[in-house]
Amino acid sequence: MLGNFTYYNPTRVHFGPDALDQLAGELAQYGPTVMLTYGGGSIKRSGLYDQVLAILQEADKTVVEEPGVMSNPTVEKLDEGRKLAREHHVDLILAVGGGSVIDYAKAVSVSAAYDGDAWQHFYLDMADPEPSTVIPVGTILTMSGTGSEMNAGSVITNHEQRLKIGHVYGPEVMPKFTILNPELTFTVPDYQVRAGIYDAFNHICEQYFSGEDDNTSDYLSEGLMKSLVHASRIAVKDPTDYEARSNISWVCTWALNTLISRGKSTDWEVHMIGQAIGAVTNATHGMTLSAVSLPYYRHIMPYGLAKFARFATNVWGISPDGKAEAELAKAGLAAMSDWMDEIGVVKHASELGLTPDMYDDVVKGTFLLTGGYHTLTPAEVHEILVESE
Repeated sequence: MLGNFTYYNPTRVHFGPDALDQLAGELAQYGPTVMLTYGGGSIKRSGLYDQVLAILQEADKTVVEEPGVMSNPTVEKLDEGRKLAREHHVDLILAVGGGSVIDYAKAVSVSAAYDGDAWQHFYLDMADPEPSTVIPVGTILTMSGTGSEMNAGSVITNHEQRLKIGHVYGPEVMPKFTILNPELTFTVPDYQVRAGIYDAFNHICEQYFSGEDDNTSDYLSEGLMKSLVHASRIAVKDPTDYEARSNISWVCTWALNTLISRGKSTDWEVHMIGQAIGAVTNATHGMTLSAVSLPYYRHIMPYGLAKFARFATNVWGISPDGKAEAELAKAGLAAMSDWMDEIGVVKHASELGLTPDMYDDVVKGTFLLTGGYHTLTPAEVHEILVESE
């Protein structure tokens, strides 16, 4: 492993079928006013809303509700939530939902005390909040994939500017606690389950496909990928298989809680292109990643050939015997492609509504990063979009 690093993750995770029983004890550590934020109403249909509200009432909390958080939460929604949090002097934000709801809660938590333009300050200028002004966040996870329940990242979309930007804040923004009962993910629509699986897989890839040293993080990544592939094959056939869904939930959390990025560079260019596509199409995040992953990895493979060959052998079990390194690397991506077909994720950006007239906006909205094996040019981003049609 190379360089120096610090690893710290303050999020306490309560995992398992009885995890919600721990909510009351967590609530006791915070003041009287709780902002309860959630999405479109699925938590009411499932009965989870009533369960959570009863626990909040039993804890004698004043509840300020902020429903209607959409996929790809917008800057307008952010302004609405931060105003509400400020007016009610919120002591804790409780996010019940998937990654979009949790991302939104963190965005509100860092910006509620700020009087200016939150989008400009925290997302365009990438400013960090004063730690003392951050409102604590707790989460009850209902959809696995983003890992937002155990990290400090928050992604917000500005449709007017056709930008979707993520900001990874400091540890003070990480959720203080997470309730993770895999059974709560059973009611998620099939399309979103598959998108979440691929989102987590790509989180691991973004950290794996970089660096050439013998790095413990890469061995951890390979194990996580193998577990996710195995569990996904079961879950897409039987969505209520608890063992498979519990393993998916746990892998998704560990895929992006900063552990496997320690001691190495990381890529994240697939996310940059995917987020730019999401900004112009409002497509589901995980599917924007699956649409561009294969053309991107084929594009950079010659620059990181040894790692792609290792990926083929250590993740997909392809024997290196009698194969040149380039042949082995290509076989690994072919196996990945077959698995993507098996779990039913999007492999062509046109399926998401992306049309050639949008390409210039996507190219302009794609941040070009330097942590991977090759730094793209705008022209190369355009090539990848064409190849993803």
